[in-house]
Amino acid sequence: MTHILSMLTALPILGAVVAVLVGARARMIAVATSIVALLASVGIWFSVGTSGQMVFVERALWVPDLGIEYHLGVDGLGALMLVLAALVTVISILASRSVTRQPGLYFGLVLLLESGLFGTFTALNFFHWFLYWELSLIPAFFLIRLWGGARRGPAATQFFVYTMVGSVALLLSFLALFVATGGMDFIALAHFAATGELHRLIDAHLGHVQLLLACGVLLGFAVKVPLMPFHTWLPDAYAEAPTAITILLTGAMSKMGVYGLLRIALPIFGREMFVMRNELLALALLTVVAGAWAAVVQKDLKRIFAYSSINHLGYCLLALFAILLPMAGDPARTLSASAALDGAILQIFNHGLTAATIFWFLCMMEERSGGTLALDAFGGLRKRVPVFCGLMGIALFSSLGLPGLNGFVSEFLIFRGVFPLSWQAASVAVLGLLITAAVILTVLQRVFTGPLRDRWSAMPDLTLTERIAVAPALVLMLLLGLAPQILLGVINPTVLHLIDGWRF
Repeated sequence: MTHILSMLTALPILGAVVAVLVGARARMIAVATSIVALLASVGIWFSVGTSGQMVFVERALWVPDLGIEYHLGVDGLGALMLVLAALVTVISILASRSVTRQPGLYFGLVLLLESGLFGTFTALNFFHWFLYWELSLIPAFFLIRLWGGARRGPAATQFFVYTMVGSVALLLSFLALFVATGGMDFIALAHFAATGELHRLIDAHLGHVQLLLACGVLLGFAVKVPLMPFHTWLPDAYAEAPTAITILLTGAMSKMGVYGLLRIALPIFGREMFVMRNELLALALLTVVAGAWAAVVQKDLKRIFAYSSINHLGYCLLALFAILLPMAGDPARTLSASAALDGAILQIFNHGLTAATIFWFLCMMEERSGGTLALDAFGGLRKRVPVFCGLMGIALFSSLGLPGLNGFVSEFLIFRGVFPLSWQAASVAVLGLLITAAVILTVLQRVFTGPLRDRWSAMPDLTLTERIAVAPALVLMLLLGLAPQILLGVINPTVLHLIDGWRF
């Protein structure tokens, strides 16, 4: 089916319209729409194959005088992002069972956000891609602003302002690229960069501004990930957003920044990023270590895992910046780079799945505790809700990187690839692993063990429906921990194809 990507992107928009119209039954519509989208995304994933090339390509002229065309396609990276976005949306909607105020608008916005994610991960022309990049921002703002916590207003505003600053930087850089090249197609621009033509065209039309343009693109993606010190919007946004929406923020939206670095920044501005390699590695290490350390001092469970998310995505950035080295004629360096990128892409999916599941458990805990998620408010829950604690423990140990679960594989591959390329950076980044382990174990100890507080003596355990709902996510964590080749078999050819086209 040649228009499958367009249809997949349009499906959530159609579901959003229906959800707004039906009102009280909007959650049922959203569940059905998101499950159909997930099944379609999985079908696309299995159809990608192992060529590493773009498939399901759609291409049509739109505004040719401005270098704008409707250009879609996915490879192993894009298809995996589609599956992740669809999976996280299903989890978010299932976790939103307590929404009673304006459910039509709420679930309509969630589905509109899903459409923005799908468009971002399939568009290959900047104009079309930027529309979806911004489309994902608008519903996220309103979901935080209208359904968030006590400080939802400032949190939503800060989230919007930070991400808009990044978007403006991206827009200005690509307008400059259009002036220099006459086009905004990612594939064409990457080809120009690989041959050196892009550098010549920018020099001829704009002067020596390549580094400035690269910084603009980097800023746009750094805010979204976020890379420290551009992270300060994230803790408040995650803490004040409804927990079900935090699932979308951490599980899918934060991955847009890493995807942008892989799809856009490295292929087009790899040479300029190579010049900044040491500085970028330093920022990645700051994100890994300081993100984990900031989680240590938090007293709210949502803030703990907000900073933990920064830490986990820091490993992806570490891998991406470590490979900014010439590869030609060096098989060992190419092997290390491919391992690091395999791990980074796998980490995108693994962290999205694990973080979304952890926040899903926090959402159920919030419902049972009357809105309390303070770390010191709990204790001894294992005695009262053993199934809840046991299943949440699986997700927590996945986040910790326990061998046998999905988190271990991606982090191992990242360190396997980064160490030969920069053993100093890899050695410092290990501190992040140690601090993360301390954070997770502290949560386990303070929440699950110790004397049971009287106020939780009647807390109900997971119902059969809840157990069935969370089971697929937990099974997938175990499956990917034991058989990561299920994903790596498609990811690795894409990685090799990407590396082959880069010239640092």
